[in-house]
Amino acid sequence: MSGTETSRKRSGEHGTAKLAEFASALSIRDIPEHVVERCVDLFVDWAGSALSGARHRAILAVDDFAKEMGPNHGRSEVLISGRTTSPLFAAMVNAAASHVSEQDDVHNGSVFHPGAVVFPAVLAVAQNIGASGREFLTACVAGYETGIRAGEYLGLPHYKVFHTTGTAGTLAAAAAAGRLLGLSSEQMLNAFGLAGTQAAGVWEFLRDAADSKQLHTGKAAANGLTAASLAARGFTGARRILEGEQGMGAGMSQNCDTTKITAGLGVRWALAETSFKFHASCRHTHPAADALLKIVQEHDLRAEDIEHVTAHVHQAAIDVLGSVVRPATVHQAKFSMPATLGLIAVHRRAGLDEFDTALEDEAVREFMRRVDMVFDPEVEQNYPATWMGKVSVTTKGGTVLTDRIEEPKGDPGNTLTRGEIEKKVRSLAEYGGALDRDGWTRVSRRLWSIASLEEIGSLLR
Repeated sequence: MSGTETSRKRSGEHGTAKLAEFASALSIRDIPEHVVERCVDLFVDWAGSALSGARHRAILAVDDFAKEMGPNHGRSEVLISGRTTSPLFAAMVNAAASHVSEQDDVHNGSVFHPGAVVFPAVLAVAQNIGASGREFLTACVAGYETGIRAGEYLGLPHYKVFHTTGTAGTLAAAAAAGRLLGLSSEQMLNAFGLAGTQAAGVWEFLRDAADSKQLHTGKAAANGLTAASLAARGFTGARRILEGEQGMGAGMSQNCDTTKITAGLGVRWALAETSFKFHASCRHTHPAADALLKIVQEHDLRAEDIEHVTAHVHQAAIDVLGSVVRPATVHQAKFSMPATLGLIAVHRRAGLDEFDTALEDEAVREFMRRVDMVFDPEVEQNYPATWMGKVSVTTKGGTVLTDRIEEPKGDPGNTLTRGEIEKKVRSLAEYGGALDRDGWTRVSRRLWSIASLEEIGSLLR
């Protein structure tokens, strides 16, 4: 082995251990105030997504499974119904529910949805042990920082086949639950090993319009919680689960950069880089949707004025969205660039209500035949650090209009205000039917005040 190879091996030799040490030792005093405030914003945003899944068929199936397999009492709350059960099954149902409306947060660089796996695991444990709001938020930050770095380490070759939220998300949930349970650095390292050996989730489900995506988040949250709970009891796991010779990087990716596991720990706060989702669709559709919306608004175009739209995209968008040729379900439509852009052209919105009727909307269906995606080297070069949006629109009169956006709506540089978050989340909660407007007003006050709570009790009662 050359000196360079030896040095590279040693530089990443203790990456997982250093990440575990950081997660176990993190204190609220270490976290900048703006990061804590951002965490509150993301928590409120996540709660809306979880509540929005209350009537979805797949989520009702997960909840029915949890009712049969789990206890019918406990201190951990299932948000879609308000019933209580064990932390394990509450985390599973809440995580599945928060990933079905496609409005949960996303971290661009890791292509990872941290909120859908971190908040369900931490909320379930916090309610069970009576943790405070400050302890809750500290654990959530630990989960975000861990999961995002794991996702960045696994990289785009991993994402081509694996759903990073299901894989890196398992480590994120383990870190978050482990921090709340007070794991030592050694126990946290074991929790990471146990989480990583359970990590799973591949993209093949998109071709069949299957429900697997919600199982990915449900199991990631539950498996991460399981890993942390077992580690607290002395159960051991692989010590180099990320960078080991037969670890996640070796088996699930290519040419992983071990420095990404610990890069900027305690200095760079990846949670603050996390984006809100504005449209109710796969994040890969958002840049083009925003660029098309910009064109139709500025030129006052109707759908019938447009002959063709070309979305200029990065390769990962083609890898994920290209699997959906003719969407057969509402959820599959959310992974269709033609369906998303059709809603933008016809309704100038791609929200939950619009997607619910997209497949029966003749104007949208007809417009879908006028949309294609092409690989764009400039967009690819900037991805995943920046999710640039570029579209070309040819009008019925033959005019070609092109435009771009540098950051989709919801990104840190183009973020949602707290007022916009409140509006979005209230709409999600009412859509799910778990809460009426008065109920949401009551719950909203509790969510926004999470940092000041002496004990995390019921959110709904």
